[in-house]
Amino acid sequence: MAELKRNIAKLDPAWDQICDEARQAAIDEPLMGGFLHACILHHKSIEKALSYRIAAKLASNEMSMVVVREMVEEAYAQDPSLIQAARADLAAIFERDPACHRLLQPILYFKGYQAMQAYRVGHHLWTKGHRDLAYFVQMRVSEIFGVDIHPAARIGQGIMIDHAHSIVIGETAVVGDNVSMLHSVTLGGTGKEEEDRHPKIGNGVLIGAGAKVLGNIKVGHCSRIAAGSVVLEEVPACKTVAGIPARIVGEAGCDQPSVSMNHMFGPESQ
Repeated sequence: MAELKRNIAKLDPAWDQICDEARQAAIDEPLMGGFLHACILHHKSIEKALSYRIAAKLASNEMSMVVVREMVEEAYAQDPSLIQAARADLAAIFERDPACHRLLQPILYFKGYQAMQAYRVGHHLWTKGHRDLAYFVQMRVSEIFGVDIHPAARIGQGIMIDHAHSIVIGETAVVGDNVSMLHSVTLGGTGKEEEDRHPKIGNGVLIGAGAKVLGNIKVGHCSRIAAGSVVLEEVPACKTVAGIPARIVGEAGCDQPSVSMNHMFGPESQ
């Protein structure tokens, strides 16, 4: 019975599926075989694959891939919630992004997913007092992915950042669970003020492309921010805001805007 329980504990359907997808991809595209083996098939778990992938992306002449990989693996060993969040982010992308047809894709190709997992390592380093290492991770994520997230920002699980170009999230920003955002989103401050100065985004929020949320304001759960909007005031839960400056233009239109990914507003979206 004890052996059976250990074998059950080792089961990982998601990782098994990722490996099956990698094997099939290697058959379909033989020139990709080395890449697929290095990133996926040489590894025994999703955390090992992610540590390799993050290290391969963030390594530089100043810090080798071996050192970065050791840093990531140590973070995963110290805080298993990092892997739980990585799995939740992976599931979110697979569910919400119509361009994602395999669990394999975000790990290999989607910079939003890769940048988010690197941020999570940087945040772990920040909370453990390794501030310079955290800043190094932030710098490399910004340089490689075009995503600038301060390592002190607090971000929940089940996050999808689609396209992930020119994302900026400030030091005191808080983002809840199951949030979706598109490219060129800024969660920023309004000037040189210090202390708590960045937005607080609730669970299940959908933030459209190019939207700017500025200042220490709350965006209520399951609300929608239309593309290109500039939000300067609190947004109630389950509402849609649009414009410059943003104003309430209607209800959110559904229970889970971040999951439905419906950016339309008006009678047709209800």
